[in-house]
Amino acid sequence: MIAPSARITTKMAVAAQTSFQTRAGQPTAQSYRTLSRLPHEPRSCHTVFMISVIIPTLNAATTLPGTLESLIPAAVQGLVREVLIVDGGSTDTTLKIADGYGAVTISGGPLRANRLTVGAQLARFPWLLFIDPDCALDPGWEREADHLIGKIEGGDRSPAAAVFRFALDDTGIEPRATECLARWSAALLGLSHAEQGLLIPRTLYAEVGGFKPYPLLEDVDLSRRVGRCRLLTFRTTAVSSANRYREQGYTSRALRYYGCLGLYALHVPMERIASLLGPPPKQATGV
Repeated sequence: MIAPSARITTKMAVAAQTSFQTRAGQPTAQSYRTLSRLPHEPRSCHTVFMISVIIPTLNAATTLPGTLESLIPAAVQGLVREVLIVDGGSTDTTLKIADGYGAVTISGGPLRANRLTVGAQLARFPWLLFIDPDCALDPGWEREADHLIGKIEGGDRSPAAAVFRFALDDTGIEPRATECLARWSAALLGLSHAEQGLLIPRTLYAEVGGFKPYPLLEDVDLSRRVGRCRLLTFRTTAVSSANRYREQGYTSRALRYYGCLGLYALHVPMERIASLLGPPPKQATGV
């Protein structure tokens, strides 16, 4: 009988090969690079400390395949051993797509923070990677993650979490300004947000108390409790879909987010912030 983790790796690889095929039915050059090279790479000694990936979804069928495909190299390497899709009641094909990639699907309720908590509770491996369903990790992220895990598990550095650099899949001045503003605020405040992902050892996640059941900014709150000194930033990038920025408007979305962040910095209760600025436009991803 094949272990669940092996089925996940196999089904993700097969799904990726199918998704990369051209209309003529022939694999693209990208698919050959992805699926023929990685299985022959030497396994790292650090892969004994494996990762559970937790993705909170809500009607994410459009972007979820890109997120899952970016996990395939780490699944082939053996670093990622399970992918948990914690769903908030999707009515599109999100769950069908997740099943096609061999991910485990779980019902987690409408509140995003609760979905993240449920995923962490059910995860089976010692490292947790939280990532939004509209974020694709750049190639090479698995090498950085494996290196950090090896350093921490080998006792060469104290426990720490890490996030990815933030980028948007859009062109023009507004997305670049949004990225710069996010980098500036992260450097100034020592906080991260959902679109950067979060890789954290389960022990550190438990030590800081996990996600609080907040209606918004649950990711920012967790990064605050982790602390600036224990929150690293990888060189690799998490590329987020710019769909909701275009839908809501770059300026209005930025005003809402930094308004929430300012009130949070002033220790305004989260429920009060939500009542003043309204709930997030959707709970598939962060504010």
